[in-house]
Amino acid sequence: MYRYTESGLDIIIEGAHFLTDDAGDECITIPNINGLHKAIARGIVNRHASITGRELRFLRTELGMTQAELAEMVHREPLAVSRWERGEITIDPNAEALIRLYAIQHLDLDEDLDVRELAAWCVPSAAVPPIVIDGSDPANYRPRLAA
Repeated sequence: MYRYTESGLDIIIEGAHFLTDDAGDECITIPNINGLHKAIARGIVNRHASITGRELRFLRTELGMTQAELAEMVHREPLAVSRWERGEITIDPNAEALIRLYAIQHLDLDEDLDVRELAAWCVPSAAVPPIVIDGSDPANYRPRLAA
């Protein structure tokens, strides 16, 4: 198990591949970083809990959007997006549903989700389950479904 914090999130990779360097220290290799980030995005949009501010920033960055561009898409002020990402205010559930749908479409996540089901996940909750990635096959990273 490896805690992948390099993305700005606290992601757990199970089955990660470790190597031993010349000094005898154990280190991790991530041969398919784009695939890993796509799996993380899939884990975010499919989780049955509201997106956190850090997760919103991750998705926005993966989408190649500025805060102003994202704000324009969801008909909000850029300051609102900034405050969402910093966790100062909760993300508007309607805007969150639209962001999830946009991420699915533009990151080619191949998800076939019902809009009503997806919208039901956009409600703040006390406990946000961690995103766990199956790293046993680096050519095919996959988020593990929450129990």
